[in-house]
Amino acid sequence: MKPLRNLLNNLKPNFEKGGKLEKFYPAFDAFETFLFVPNHTTKSKGTHVRDAIDLKRTMILVVLSLVPCLLFGMWNIGYQHHHAFGITNVSLMDNFVFGAIKVLPLIIVSYGAGLTTEFIFAIIRKHTINEGFLVSGMLIPLIMPIDVPLWMLAVATIFAVIIGKEVFGGTGMNILNPALTARAFLFFAYPSKMSGNEVWINTSTDKGQAVVDAYSGATPLGDAAAGFADKIPSMMESFIGIIPGSVGETSTLACLIGAGILLYTGIGSWRIMASVFAGGFLMAVIFNFFGLNTLMQISPLHHLVLGGFAFGAIFMATDPVSATQTNTGKYIYGFLIGLLAILFRVFNPAYPEGMMLAILFMNVMAPLIDHYVVEANIKRRLKRVNPIHNQNG
Repeated sequence: MKPLRNLLNNLKPNFEKGGKLEKFYPAFDAFETFLFVPNHTTKSKGTHVRDAIDLKRTMILVVLSLVPCLLFGMWNIGYQHHHAFGITNVSLMDNFVFGAIKVLPLIIVSYGAGLTTEFIFAIIRKHTINEGFLVSGMLIPLIMPIDVPLWMLAVATIFAVIIGKEVFGGTGMNILNPALTARAFLFFAYPSKMSGNEVWINTSTDKGQAVVDAYSGATPLGDAAAGFADKIPSMMESFIGIIPGSVGETSTLACLIGAGILLYTGIGSWRIMASVFAGGFLMAVIFNFFGLNTLMQISPLHHLVLGGFAFGAIFMATDPVSATQTNTGKYIYGFLIGLLAILFRVFNPAYPEGMMLAILFMNVMAPLIDHYVVEANIKRRLKRVNPIHNQNG
């Protein structure tokens, strides 16, 4: 690493104040701090919180927690493709390689479009690059259908960075999850590419021939919404993730491995994760009691492993910026996300997933929840103080 450090030291004067590339210092600083720990220290007086991990390292750990979902998603893309053609004698590696070829361009486009937009805003505003997009750049491809056109993904990513984050002041100021903002943009702007049967599985051959029309590539929730109870996969298949769906959302097992990493490192909020699953389970129990349609008849545990419920609970709802900040608020916030997600599934057959809308809605409500939690704490403390004042008086 020493030669790389020396190279950066030689280039740095060109980007510092007075250098010929001064305006591009935010871009240089982003690369330097990505490779090496910043070598500057605070000079202001006062109390400071010192920790061995900074924001960039936190974001990298979140990306690492997403790797199990990414790897499984690559394999599942290949498996679903070959299964659509009735090809069963395909090795694990062949499935993985096929999926990797399809998924990697999505990741490249996501990071390319998002980081370019971040660099432009950093140069215009003359501030350093924020690290938040390290996670968003990985989340966006994982919550997309495999057949989403690359140009649409680029447009959605740019929209998410500008409208979902930069207009609020950048990383740490956004009120909506940027990755879900990108998905919501595509869902409402290009619904044919985000719904239906054909977008969840890559059904084209090298010659561009599509799979036979008799094959259905609908997600399990899509089949359930249409009343096809016999097409819903078993709970074990749903838990492992061998089902059609977005690139990285199908495997609850992979999501739980990622959750373990987040909880072990102290980055993820167990309060939000647990309350999302609790809210979803309770809502599913209530609907299961009535059982008026196919979605209501799905068992509560089965609901929790279908679609993107686990992925949303672990990686989306726990976004530390757009979620609630108080401990009590986290329980309320997560519980309502789980409750609303199942509610949207059952009562909106046109959009049987529900997790995206539930999280975005609660992102907007998060400040209100925190406000009332804080107000309740203040009132409770005042009640303890007033009797003392009255007694002394």
